[in-house]
Amino acid sequence: MLVDPVSSGRFARSLLDPEAPVPDGLVSHHGGAVERRFAVYRNNAAVSLVDALASIFPTVQNLVGEEFFRAMAHLYVRAHPPRSPLIFTYGEDFAGFIEQFPPAEPIPFLADVARLERLWLDSFHSADTPPLDPACLSSVPPERLEDQCFQPHPAARLLSTAHAAASITIRDRAGESLSDINPMLPEAALITRPACDVAINRLSPGGHTFFHALMAGRPLGEACGEAIKVEAESDISALLTLALTSGAFADLVDNSAKGE
Repeated sequence: MLVDPVSSGRFARSLLDPEAPVPDGLVSHHGGAVERRFAVYRNNAAVSLVDALASIFPTVQNLVGEEFFRAMAHLYVRAHPPRSPLIFTYGEDFAGFIEQFPPAEPIPFLADVARLERLWLDSFHSADTPPLDPACLSSVPPERLEDQCFQPHPAARLLSTAHAAASITIRDRAGESLSDINPMLPEAALITRPACDVAINRLSPGGHTFFHALMAGRPLGEACGEAIKVEAESDISALLTLALTSGAFADLVDNSAKGE
Protein backbone atom coordinates (compact mmCIF):
# COMPACT_ATOMS: atom_id res chain seq x y z
CA MET A 1 0.00 0.00 0.00
CA LEU A 2 1.12 3.56 -0.76
CA VAL A 3 -0.19 6.75 0.82
CA ASP A 4 -0.04 10.25 -0.58
CA PRO A 5 1.79 12.57 1.90
CA VAL A 6 -1.16 14.94 1.78
CA SER A 7 -3.30 12.19 3.31
CA SER A 8 -0.82 11.09 5.99
CA GLY A 9 -2.76 12.74 8.83
CA ARG A 10 -6.00 11.04 7.81
CA PHE A 11 -4.09 7.79 7.45
CA ALA A 12 -2.86 7.98 11.05
CA ARG A 13 -6.33 8.82 12.39
CA SER A 14 -8.00 6.05 10.39
CA LEU A 15 -5.45 3.46 11.40
CA LEU A 16 -6.72 3.07 14.97
CA ASP A 17 -10.43 3.63 14.33
CA PRO A 18 -12.10 0.51 12.91
CA GLU A 19 -15.19 2.54 11.97
CA ALA A 20 -13.27 5.10 9.93
CA PRO A 21 -13.22 4.76 6.15
CA VAL A 22 -10.06 3.94 4.26
CA PRO A 23 -8.24 7.29 3.93
CA ASP A 24 -8.12 9.10 0.61
CA GLY A 25 -5.00 8.67 -1.45
CA LEU A 26 -4.35 5.08 -0.39
CA VAL A 27 -3.68 2.70 -3.28
CA SER A 28 -2.10 -0.70 -3.79
CA HIS A 29 1.02 -1.13 -5.87
CA HIS A 30 -1.09 -2.48 -8.76
CA GLY A 31 -3.90 0.05 -8.36
CA GLY A 32 -6.46 -2.42 -6.97
CA ALA A 33 -8.78 -2.17 -3.93
CA VAL A 34 -7.05 -1.67 -0.58
CA GLU A 35 -9.89 -2.12 1.93
CA ARG A 36 -8.96 -5.66 2.95
CA ARG A 37 -5.23 -4.96 3.14
CA PHE A 38 -5.81 -1.80 5.17
CA ALA A 39 -8.08 -3.73 7.57
CA VAL A 40 -5.28 -6.24 8.21
CA TYR A 41 -2.75 -3.47 8.72
CA ARG A 42 -5.15 -1.62 11.04
CA ASN A 43 -5.72 -4.75 13.12
CA ASN A 44 -1.99 -5.48 13.40
CA ALA A 45 -1.27 -1.92 14.53
CA ALA A 46 -3.94 -2.04 17.23
CA VAL A 47 -2.89 -5.48 18.45
CA SER A 48 0.76 -4.42 18.71
CA LEU A 49 -0.21 -1.44 20.89
CA VAL A 50 -2.44 -3.58 23.10
CA ASP A 51 0.42 -6.06 23.47
CA ALA A 52 2.69 -3.17 24.47
CA LEU A 53 0.23 -2.10 27.17
CA ALA A 54 0.03 -5.67 28.47
CA SER A 55 3.82 -5.76 28.83
CA ILE A 56 3.90 -2.37 30.57
CA PHE A 57 1.00 -3.12 32.97
CA PRO A 58 1.27 -6.85 33.78
CA THR A 59 -0.23 -6.55 37.28
CA VAL A 60 -3.18 -4.52 35.98
CA GLN A 61 -3.84 -7.31 33.48
CA ASN A 62 -3.52 -9.99 36.17
CA LEU A 63 -6.01 -8.17 38.39
CA VAL A 64 -8.76 -7.97 35.77
CA GLY A 65 -7.92 -10.91 33.52
CA GLU A 66 -6.62 -10.92 29.97
CA GLU A 67 -10.01 -10.63 28.25
CA PHE A 68 -11.11 -7.58 30.26
CA PHE A 69 -7.68 -5.96 29.96
CA ARG A 70 -7.45 -6.34 26.18
CA ALA A 71 -10.98 -5.00 25.67
CA MET A 72 -10.16 -1.97 27.83
CA ALA A 73 -6.78 -1.52 26.13
CA HIS A 74 -8.35 -1.58 22.67
CA LEU A 75 -10.63 1.31 23.67
CA TYR A 76 -7.66 3.19 25.08
CA VAL A 77 -5.68 2.66 21.87
CA ARG A 78 -8.52 4.12 19.80
CA ALA A 79 -8.78 7.19 22.03
CA HIS A 80 -5.06 7.69 22.67
CA PRO A 81 -2.83 7.03 19.65
CA PRO A 82 0.93 7.04 20.26
CA ARG A 83 2.67 10.40 20.29
CA SER A 84 6.16 8.97 20.03
CA PRO A 85 7.83 6.24 17.94
CA LEU A 86 9.34 4.93 21.20
CA ILE A 87 6.87 2.27 22.28
CA PHE A 88 8.06 2.24 25.91
CA THR A 89 6.69 5.77 26.30
CA TYR A 90 3.17 4.61 25.42
CA GLY A 91 0.50 4.47 28.09
CA GLU A 92 1.61 7.47 30.12
CA ASP A 93 -2.05 8.43 30.68
CA PHE A 94 -3.42 4.89 30.93
CA ALA A 95 -4.05 5.25 34.67
CA GLY A 96 -6.24 8.30 34.05
CA PHE A 97 -8.15 6.39 31.39
CA ILE A 98 -8.76 3.51 33.82
CA GLU A 99 -10.00 5.97 36.44
CA GLN A 100 -12.69 7.19 34.01
CA PHE A 101 -13.52 3.73 32.63
CA PRO A 102 -16.95 2.73 34.08
CA PRO A 103 -16.43 -1.08 33.92
CA ALA A 104 -13.34 -0.67 36.15
CA GLU A 105 -15.25 1.14 38.91
CA PRO A 106 -15.62 -2.05 41.04
CA ILE A 107 -11.79 -2.14 41.25
CA PRO A 108 -11.00 1.34 42.63
CA PHE A 109 -7.34 0.52 43.23
CA LEU A 110 -6.67 -0.45 39.59
CA ALA A 111 -5.65 3.04 38.46
CA ASP A 112 -3.14 3.39 41.31
CA VAL A 113 -1.55 0.08 40.34
CA ALA A 114 -1.27 1.38 36.77
CA ARG A 115 0.42 4.55 38.04
CA LEU A 116 2.99 2.50 39.91
CA GLU A 117 3.66 0.20 36.95
CA ARG A 118 4.12 3.20 34.66
CA LEU A 119 6.70 4.65 37.07
CA TRP A 120 8.43 1.25 37.19
CA LEU A 121 8.98 1.43 33.43
CA ASP A 122 10.04 5.08 33.57
CA SER A 123 12.61 4.14 36.19
CA PHE A 124 13.85 1.24 34.08
CA HIS A 125 14.48 3.49 31.08
CA SER A 126 16.01 6.42 32.98
CA ALA A 127 19.57 7.64 32.43
CA ASP A 128 22.45 5.57 33.76
CA THR A 129 24.21 7.26 36.67
CA PRO A 130 26.30 5.65 39.41
CA PRO A 131 24.30 5.50 42.65
CA LEU A 132 25.48 7.16 45.83
CA ASP A 133 28.26 5.35 47.69
CA PRO A 134 26.71 4.16 50.98
CA ALA A 135 29.96 5.08 52.76
CA CYS A 136 29.68 8.72 51.71
CA LEU A 137 28.52 9.95 55.14
CA SER A 138 31.48 8.41 56.97
CA SER A 139 33.70 11.36 56.02
CA VAL A 140 31.15 14.01 57.02
CA PRO A 141 31.80 15.68 60.40
CA PRO A 142 28.95 14.92 62.84
CA GLU A 143 28.12 18.61 63.23
CA ARG A 144 27.48 18.84 59.47
CA LEU A 145 25.32 15.75 59.01
CA GLU A 146 22.04 17.63 59.23
CA ASP A 147 23.17 20.02 56.47
CA GLN A 148 23.74 17.30 53.87
CA CYS A 149 21.52 17.43 50.77
CA PHE A 150 20.93 14.41 48.57
CA GLN A 151 20.85 14.62 44.77
CA PRO A 152 18.13 12.30 43.40
CA HIS A 153 19.16 9.55 41.01
CA PRO A 154 17.55 9.89 37.55
CA ALA A 155 15.79 6.54 38.06
CA ALA A 156 14.26 7.41 41.44
CA ARG A 157 10.51 7.90 41.63
CA LEU A 158 8.19 8.58 44.58
CA LEU A 159 4.47 7.83 44.61
CA SER A 160 1.75 8.24 47.20
CA THR A 161 -1.55 6.46 46.50
CA ALA A 162 -4.95 6.12 48.13
CA HIS A 163 -4.71 2.34 47.78
CA ALA A 164 -2.24 -0.46 48.47
CA ALA A 165 -0.69 -0.31 45.01
CA ALA A 166 2.83 -1.07 46.21
CA SER A 167 1.86 -4.19 48.17
CA ILE A 168 -0.28 -5.46 45.30
CA THR A 169 2.38 -4.91 42.65
CA ILE A 170 5.25 -6.32 44.71
CA ARG A 171 3.29 -9.46 45.57
CA ASP A 172 1.88 -9.99 42.09
CA ARG A 173 5.23 -9.61 40.34
CA ALA A 174 6.73 -12.10 42.77
CA GLY A 175 3.95 -14.58 42.01
CA GLU A 176 2.63 -14.41 45.58
CA SER A 177 -0.94 -14.44 46.86
CA LEU A 178 -2.79 -11.16 47.34
CA SER A 179 -5.42 -12.68 49.61
CA ASP A 180 -4.27 -11.00 52.84
CA ILE A 181 -3.83 -7.51 51.36
CA ASN A 182 -6.41 -4.83 52.11
CA PRO A 183 -6.30 -2.92 48.81
CA MET A 184 -8.13 0.08 50.25
CA LEU A 185 -5.30 1.12 52.59
CA PRO A 186 -3.22 4.11 51.42
CA GLU A 187 0.43 3.49 50.69
CA ALA A 188 3.54 5.22 49.42
CA ALA A 189 6.30 3.73 47.33
CA LEU A 190 9.90 4.52 46.46
CA ILE A 191 10.89 3.16 43.04
CA THR A 192 14.62 2.83 42.38
CA ARG A 193 16.97 1.02 40.05
CA PRO A 194 19.96 -0.30 41.97
CA ALA A 195 22.31 -2.57 39.98
CA CYS A 196 20.10 -2.13 36.84
CA ASP A 197 17.12 -3.89 38.46
CA VAL A 198 14.05 -1.81 39.36
CA ALA A 199 12.96 -2.16 42.99
CA ILE A 200 9.76 -1.06 44.73
CA ASN A 201 10.03 -0.12 48.41
CA ARG A 202 6.93 0.44 50.54
CA LEU A 203 7.12 3.54 52.70
CA SER A 204 5.32 4.56 55.87
CA PRO A 205 3.78 8.05 55.99
CA GLY A 206 6.88 9.32 57.77
CA GLY A 207 9.09 7.56 55.24
CA HIS A 208 7.26 9.18 52.34
CA THR A 209 7.66 12.61 53.95
CA PHE A 210 11.37 11.94 54.56
CA PHE A 211 12.09 10.96 50.96
CA HIS A 212 9.87 13.69 49.54
CA ALA A 213 11.88 16.29 51.47
CA LEU A 214 15.25 14.83 50.41
CA MET A 215 14.22 14.54 46.76
CA ALA A 216 13.06 18.18 46.86
CA GLY A 217 16.60 19.20 47.88
CA ARG A 218 15.96 19.87 51.55
CA PRO A 219 18.77 19.10 54.05
CA LEU A 220 18.86 15.85 55.99
CA GLY A 221 18.05 17.53 59.30
CA GLU A 222 14.86 19.08 57.90
CA ALA A 223 13.81 15.80 56.28
CA CYS A 224 14.19 13.98 59.60
CA GLY A 225 12.20 16.63 61.44
CA GLU A 226 9.37 16.55 58.91
CA ALA A 227 9.20 12.75 59.06
CA ILE A 228 8.85 12.79 62.84
CA LYS A 229 6.14 15.46 62.66
CA VAL A 230 4.09 13.21 60.37
CA GLU A 231 4.89 9.95 62.18
CA ALA A 232 6.42 10.26 65.65
CA GLU A 233 7.68 6.67 65.61
CA SER A 234 9.55 7.07 62.32
CA ASP A 235 12.73 4.98 62.31
CA ILE A 236 15.18 7.60 61.09
CA SER A 237 18.10 5.18 61.14
CA ALA A 238 16.26 2.73 58.88
CA LEU A 239 15.17 5.53 56.54
CA LEU A 240 18.71 6.87 56.27
CA THR A 241 19.99 3.36 55.53
CA LEU A 242 17.39 3.02 52.77
CA ALA A 243 18.40 6.41 51.36
CA LEU A 244 22.03 5.29 51.21
CA THR A 245 21.53 1.77 49.87
CA SER A 246 18.42 1.89 47.66
CA GLY A 247 19.93 3.71 44.71
CA ALA A 248 17.52 6.61 45.20
CA PHE A 249 20.32 9.19 45.22
CA ALA A 250 23.38 9.90 43.11
CA ASP A 251 25.38 12.47 45.06
CA LEU A 252 25.74 14.33 48.34
CA VAL A 253 26.05 18.11 48.69
CA ASP A 254 27.14 19.84 51.89
CA ASN A 255 24.60 22.64 52.30
CA SER A 256 26.57 24.21 55.16
CA ALA A 257 29.45 24.92 52.80
CA LYS A 258 27.27 27.31 50.76
CA GLY A 259 27.41 29.90 53.48
CA GLU A 260 31.18 29.80 53.88
